[in-house]
Amino acid sequence: MMKVIFGDSRNMKEVKDNSVGLVLTSPPYYNAPFDFPDLFPSYADYLSLLNDVGKEIFRVLEEGRVAVFVTADVRIHGELYPIVADLIKIMQSLGFKYQERIIWKKPEGYIRISRRSGVLIQHPYPLYYYPDNVYEDILVFKKPGKFIPRNKEESKIDVNKFQREKWYLSVWEIANVRPQDKYSKYSAPFPEELARRIITLYSYVGDTVLDPFAGTGTTLKVANELKRNAIGYEIDLELKDIILERIGVNTLFGKPQIIEREDAKRLRNKLREKIEEKLQRKGLRERNK
Repeated sequence: MMKVIFGDSRNMKEVKDNSVGLVLTSPPYYNAPFDFPDLFPSYADYLSLLNDVGKEIFRVLEEGRVAVFVTADVRIHGELYPIVADLIKIMQSLGFKYQERIIWKKPEGYIRISRRSGVLIQHPYPLYYYPDNVYEDILVFKKPGKFIPRNKEESKIDVNKFQREKWYLSVWEIANVRPQDKYSKYSAPFPEELARRIITLYSYVGDTVLDPFAGTGTTLKVANELKRNAIGYEIDLELKDIILERIGVNTLFGKPQIIEREDAKRLRNKLREKIEEKLQRKGLRERNK
């Protein structure tokens, strides 16, 4: 089963209680200047979204199963917003147990939009230091209760690969989706290898994998390839074509079911216009220096 719902994931009425085997998602980075500029009126509004979606995740997740968030703190106009710490507090307040933190380390040469270290290069004096961020957090939260294994033999993990690729470490070195990738201009997708590891380690064949912030559909695509059912929520209708392109017209479980709700929005073009304006202003400032 593959289902994509275009609508607000604060209401996941299409998903039954205790029916999801794994949640894997990456929420939008709070008002990140080159990804989601001015998307939220305030940081409090952003945390309210995480709290409301977290409540729905707790409802639909099976007992003993986990919700995995790929996220990072965000710096805006010099201020660092503690998204990781606040998300942990929110999920614990909702009844989840904070089970694990894995560091996703990107290649040192990774550049998405700009190098923060360039500030010190332009102003080589104390207090102009802003390091380039080459990691994100993978946060694992467990819903209390005892999980029920299914399809154990078919879901068995390749121990040789587990050891060879060092999955056993709390730091995973995985190349990110490059800025020139066709999907990067639509959102900030995490790499398929990251999704593949998480889905393999935290779910069984035949489970349902849910992504409340589906973006370009990475989680859905990989879940289908690994013989899991998949449900994705995405509020932005402008991502519909790119999601359908990624997951395909036909999946392992047949034709995907597409639902468009009245609370879906069209956001991507407006966000891209704001990003282009910021890039142009940034280019003008650099040329005028």
